[in-house]
Amino acid sequence: MEYAIIMWLCSTVAGNDCRQIQTDIIEFKDHYECAMYGYGNSITTMKKLDKEFVNEYGAYTRFMCNKQEAKQEI
Repeated sequence: MEYAIIMWLCSTVAGNDCRQIQTDIIEFKDHYECAMYGYGNSITTMKKLDKEFVNEYGAYTRFMCNKQEAKQEI
């Protein structure tokens, strides 16, 4: 079973909700690999942001690992 990751950059400021961000890897062989990538990529993303930006907008990341249906070959 494969898992797909979806990541967002979010804000605690009203009206600025979340925006989806691109990831280098999209599919993983299991939930563990997906979750570990999500947490690591969250740290990398936050480190790239300016401290003032994070503080002003209350920036944070979210991610979700979705189980994908098995692909059938014809």
